[in-house]
Amino acid sequence: METTLQQLTAQPLTTEAFRPFGQVLGPQGDGKPYDSEDAQLKLDGGIPRFYIMQLERKGRRFDRITRHLACTQCLGSLEGKEWLMAVAPPCEGTAPDPQQIRAFKIPGDCFIKLEVGTWHAGPLFETDVINFYNLELSDTNVVDHDTCNLAESFGVSFEIVG
Repeated sequence: METTLQQLTAQPLTTEAFRPFGQVLGPQGDGKPYDSEDAQLKLDGGIPRFYIMQLERKGRRFDRITRHLACTQCLGSLEGKEWLMAVAPPCEGTAPDPQQIRAFKIPGDCFIKLEVGTWHAGPLFETDVINFYNLELSDTNVVDHDTCNLAESFGVSFEIVG
């Protein structure tokens, strides 16, 4: 199957725009009581793993998208570096609708929580290396890593612009 490269315009990250995919979480005052603005986590299916993930340049192109069906995942960059993430809403079946894939610019002063089942490609970026904090389950990348090859399934790949 021939693959067509489609461009996705990265939109600014806002709570409202990101809601179908998860939560945007930023700084809050010490001592603030827990409420719905805090990360609504689902990590009860195993041992939580919180670590610093070092990634090398990923560029802006992707042809695979992944989801985790057993837990939420939180990601944020260290050192205030901006990055990109492509997402599609959770769905039934083995593949997202390519028409529903959106791209976001993630500023370095917040983190995102991906809802259970949210499809995602990234973190993507063009600098040499970015360190990310990552909260998921200890075996997420072994037993809960459902990936769709968009090129094989739909004949498309994507490049994030803007």
